[in-house]
Amino acid sequence: QRVLRLAEMCRRLETEEEKVLPFYLSSLEEGEQRDAQRVLEETPAEPLAQVMRDYVGLERFWQRFSKVKLEEQALEREQAALREQNRRLQELLRQYLAGISVSRELLDEPNPF
Repeated sequence: QRVLRLAEMCRRLETEEEKVLPFYLSSLEEGEQRDAQRVLEETPAEPLAQVMRDYVGLERFWQRFSKVKLEEQALEREQAALREQNRRLQELLRQYLAGISVSRELLDEPNPF
């Protein structure tokens, strides 16, 4: 009962796009989908299967959660790559500025003109 209330609450918080579009397209053929649906509708004999059936309502929540975690990992990788690129660019800039700057020794020499 509590799980169903939680699933209903999660469903209310979904955006319109999330309600209309599924997260993942099924790779099952039509006959396989019918078989899977029939199995889901049967009353499970084992206690663990019954408990799992009680949590089916949270499947969309876990799909969303997994999607967010994958996006978070991708962003972390992108951030690390950008930090490395920034470090390389700063080093190149330091080298460039060192190459065009005038040293103290050069300033101390007499002007030939």
